[in-house]
Amino acid sequence: NFITRLSALCLRKIKLQQRHQSSRRPAVPLGSRILTDPSKVFEHNMWDHMQWSQEEEENAKEKVAENSLVKVKWEEQDKYEREASKYWNEFYKTHKNNFFKDRNWLFLEFPEILPEKRRGELKTEERSSEHTKINSTNSFSHKNEMFKEGEKYWKKIYGGGSTLVQGYVYNKTQAESLTDNPQGKNHGGELGRLESFPGSDATYRILEVGCGAGNSVFPILKVLRNTPGTFLYCCDFASGAVELVKSHSSYNSAWCSAFVHDVCDDALPYPFPDEILDVILLVFVLSTIHPDRMQGVVNRLAKLLKPGGILLFRDYGRHDTAQLRFKKGHCLSENFYVRGDGTRVYFFTKDEVWNMFNSAGLTEVQNLIDRRLQVNRKKKVKMQRVWIQSKFQKPL
Repeated sequence: NFITRLSALCLRKIKLQQRHQSSRRPAVPLGSRILTDPSKVFEHNMWDHMQWSQEEEENAKEKVAENSLVKVKWEEQDKYEREASKYWNEFYKTHKNNFFKDRNWLFLEFPEILPEKRRGELKTEERSSEHTKINSTNSFSHKNEMFKEGEKYWKKIYGGGSTLVQGYVYNKTQAESLTDNPQGKNHGGELGRLESFPGSDATYRILEVGCGAGNSVFPILKVLRNTPGTFLYCCDFASGAVELVKSHSSYNSAWCSAFVHDVCDDALPYPFPDEILDVILLVFVLSTIHPDRMQGVVNRLAKLLKPGGILLFRDYGRHDTAQLRFKKGHCLSENFYVRGDGTRVYFFTKDEVWNMFNSAGLTEVQNLIDRRLQVNRKKKVKMQRVWIQSKFQKPL
């Protein structure tokens, strides 16, 4: 198992360095902090790649069955659907931009957000920063070992004939096709006939769906402002959230366009044409939508991607602590709940996610369950977190 071998290697190399890094997210995508000694569980805030026992699985199922016994009345369910924007506007009016922390981990989990060249530059900058913060020799040795292991894994999974184009994995035939038609020449005429739109001059375009107060937007913009030819679109259902983004000191319409949009409304046009996006970021958003409408949302988003474009997904997984904590009377339907503030949340399985994106014509690049143990060291509380992380690509 690649992750297990890599994790063991990392632990051996940086065991002495981990203590003073406990407040930082692990430097390896999906983490490498493995709990091998239960007596040390409160030494860090988060432990990665947790394995559940059969007893833990059964206990979680029992809790879900129990809190799902009493369903919310149909009239109230209809109200939560009709007035969804109101509840989210009230949420942002109350919390503004203080509720969520900036997602500075995005580039570790989803390096595909950036153009390939910028990813390399960012890695160089990070290495330079590590050189001044930590013991430079040990840090470089640690990253070099990870690179070598990752390279072996790449060749094993994708084979020696694979290559990278615009940061994505293709076989030789696909790569030649994209190289011959780098911007999608069959769409060039269509774009030429369209009037100018925000980001029309960009060569690399990103859309974040459900941007909230900008906790992903501004970490991304911090990097993009030094990356010519890139443009970020971001939208949210709640007008209050979009206003928070636009009023932020780091917002600049030269490289970002924030707009109010209901992704459930197929008839509502986007401020740009279809098939021009390189990346769509869908993080803790799909879970807020009624399960009956999710497939339609994914289908519409897939049309916005250019051939070879990628959709990056992260959301709540089945039996996450947040699901187990719901009391009776908050369940709307199977694995779909309403919070006390009127906002809603669904808890996915990996198969459900795969089925949705596959039905939309996208191909799996990654689809996994991310199980972590989150720890409140002050209160001595342990929480089993379960998230689904996926990457799906539009075929060429």
